[in-house]
Amino acid sequence: MSKLINPQETIRIIQKNDFKFQKRFGQNFLIDEGVLLNIITSSEITKSDCVLEIGPGIGTMTQALAEAAGHVIAVEIDANLIPILNETLKDYTNVTIIHSDVLKLDLNDIINTYNDGKPIKVVANLPYYITTPIIMGLFESNAPLYSITVMVQKEVADRMQAVPGTKDYGALSLAVQYYSNPEIVQLVPPNCFIPRPNVGSAVIRLTRHSVPPVNVSDDKWLFKIIKSAFGQRRKTLLNSLSSGAGIPKDATLEVLHKMDLSETIRGEALSLMEFATLSDNLISFNINN
Repeated sequence: MSKLINPQETIRIIQKNDFKFQKRFGQNFLIDEGVLLNIITSSEITKSDCVLEIGPGIGTMTQALAEAAGHVIAVEIDANLIPILNETLKDYTNVTIIHSDVLKLDLNDIINTYNDGKPIKVVANLPYYITTPIIMGLFESNAPLYSITVMVQKEVADRMQAVPGTKDYGALSLAVQYYSNPEIVQLVPPNCFIPRPNVGSAVIRLTRHSVPPVNVSDDKWLFKIIKSAFGQRRKTLLNSLSSGAGIPKDATLEVLHKMDLSETIRGEALSLMEFATLSDNLISFNINN
């Protein structure tokens, strides 16, 4: 069958099915073959892999994934795209189409059903408005994942791989880096999509850590400390943790002194390792502990 990545073919399918793009789903279909091939290559997909694709659209990336992988599970939230996908992918017996919101799926159940509980790879052109909830949902599900290779807004990709002391560094950087090693693979301009988004995009690969790079007593407490630290970036840690996590300033001050850190330090200056040390030293203030 013909390649769906062809822009003319994409337009033909859209017009044939009288498909209307819906802003609430953040739909932007990829039409650049070079970018698509780079996504497939950087995902390191082989015929032994089971791949989860989120938001397949009309099946453009799904087609390429089906030719590279052993099995593709394509999860689409828009009911209007399901009959289109059934048509464009009808020749691929290794594709399973699921009409659902990926945030409501039991990922472990999906992996047990379609890949015998073995780790899968995730590939997606994610809706920008819901990128962070999807990625964090994948990580927090504790499902077996090798990697997540996704198209996201460039600004979000920058934040995922940011280091301490930079303007992009924040809670998202720390959360992603706790679970994975992020690497921007390619920058993608707006003209690679139909319709064109208003911002630049990037393909980022998140390679899952086999074990987290830091040891903590309670990872949920760690993330509460991190979230509180960046709740208001201009506040010092003393004030941020007091207002965000209810930790007395004198307790935070004592720990900062023990860590040889300034009492005026802000969250953006701390590494993941330092946040781990900070959270463990303040674990007694975790009311859920």
